[in-house]
Amino acid sequence: MIDEIFDDMKESITSAHDALKREFARVRTGRASPAIMEGLRVDYYGTMTPINQLASIGAPEPRLLIVKVWDKGAVQAVEKSILASDLGLTPQTEGEIIRIPIPPLNEERRLELVKLIKKSGEETKVSIRNSRRDANEMIKQLESDGDLPKDDAKKALKKIQDMTDEGVAQVDKILEAKEKDIMEV
Repeated sequence: MIDEIFDDMKESITSAHDALKREFARVRTGRASPAIMEGLRVDYYGTMTPINQLASIGAPEPRLLIVKVWDKGAVQAVEKSILASDLGLTPQTEGEIIRIPIPPLNEERRLELVKLIKKSGEETKVSIRNSRRDANEMIKQLESDGDLPKDDAKKALKKIQDMTDEGVAQVDKILEAKEKDIMEV
């Protein structure tokens, strides 16, 4: 039973880290990355469709994204959604290919992005701490039901705290790497 609690805790921490990494991949740095277009949806004949279902996205150069739209009729809708997004990008259409130059970030925008990623990092830490709380409650419940000796409960609580500390430290490392990436000129 205790092992299941530890496994759930470990899985919860891993999924929190993965979600944070996916979110950070969408944050625009000075370099072109197809991942920044991931959350973009296009009004395709009345249906909001993910852009990756309508086009292929590539980064042939460090400061350029190329979007190859498969349906000529959707080119304008894709361009419109890129302009309407909060990415701050200006697409240039040539037939069914949309070129998106990635402008370098100014200092003010870099600081805004750092603030944004720190907020996401803090939310991830809260998520990890919530997992700790839930695991602690389960251990205490097992102890109060008499299914777990006091010494084993104490060891389990310590292990949960260690897992939490490790998970939070990993979030700090991920945050630090992304902050360095954003602030790089």
